[in-house]
Amino acid sequence: MRIDRVALRCVNLPLVSPFRTSLGIEYAKPALLVQVSTDGADGWGESVSGFDASYSSEYIESTRDVLVRHLIPPLLAAKDVTVSSLGPLLAGVKGHRMAKAALEMAVMDAELRSYGMSFATSLGAVTDRVPSGVSVGIMDSIPELLDAVGGYLAQGYRRIKLKIEPGWDLTPVRAVRERFGDDVLLQVDANAAYTLAGARHLARLDDFGLLLIEQPLDEEDMRGHAVLSRHLTTPICLDESIVSARSAADAIAMGACRIVNIKPGRVGGLLEARRIHDVCAASGIPVWCGGMLETGLGRAANTALAALPNFTLPGDVSASNRYFSTDITDPFILEDGHLRVPQGPGLGVTPLPDVLAEVTTSVRELVRTE
Repeated sequence: MRIDRVALRCVNLPLVSPFRTSLGIEYAKPALLVQVSTDGADGWGESVSGFDASYSSEYIESTRDVLVRHLIPPLLAAKDVTVSSLGPLLAGVKGHRMAKAALEMAVMDAELRSYGMSFATSLGAVTDRVPSGVSVGIMDSIPELLDAVGGYLAQGYRRIKLKIEPGWDLTPVRAVRERFGDDVLLQVDANAAYTLAGARHLARLDDFGLLLIEQPLDEEDMRGHAVLSRHLTTPICLDESIVSARSAADAIAMGACRIVNIKPGRVGGLLEARRIHDVCAASGIPVWCGGMLETGLGRAANTALAALPNFTLPGDVSASNRYFSTDITDPFILEDGHLRVPQGPGLGVTPLPDVLAEVTTSVRELVRTE
């Protein structure tokens, strides 16, 4: 394909309710969308970088800057661009995985639309629907938490994930177990809020029959996770520590995790996410698909990825109305605890023009000059 134009569009979607983790509180979802126009079809991508650098060293302004200055110019200068050629074309730029993932998604969408092939088929999906879990943020009180969890279970979500932090861990987990019973699939996510010094405290979570504890320690503390895993019967799942297939292989070899959460927008794109999936499958390590409050564009890509065979645990691929009263695409709807995997060409979804215009805060276009 020849890429003639790339548009970078910043949008801001209000959340239906504030979402609190150990890193802070979010009231809205800002996102950077990438639209590529080719000689065959247009394609859409979405960056998962946040408003600031509290979660990652990448944030929306840095993502937009590296796209404009370093990643998009080679695409506009190239005579022919494919998804498989994108990695080598951008190899001179170190890091910036979230920016590269957004660009890869857009190029992949355009390429697959020109073929009439879906993301799911291209990636190797084995099902047309995926089980849906939900992530529950830190609440102001236990009654508020129980009301929220009860509501999600009533909607049909197949798994509950509780965000935890020091001071909000044992009590809320115990309360949820006592109210809803041992049959509820329950896991916790620490977002790196603990240190190895808290190993004995974290071991008390073993009493609650959790599926896993996600990213308890700092993302760079692979050794600490390996040590911690020997003190817990609850499986450790790594998220932020896994940035590539190589880091996944290292974590598995060190015994730092028994489960991996794959977020394609954070690891550099869907192709690297599939490589992580394959490494984990070869080692007998189950994976699940994490979420980063994506719009319908990113949610479409995540559902396609989650349909691969080693995604054996329900992921954070929630319905659109979990976060947004109005999504920028046709909404993803929970059906018997599952989301349908789009089967149309490319992502299988496109932005709704009127909604997109309403939530857009800025647009910048870069155009081929030759």
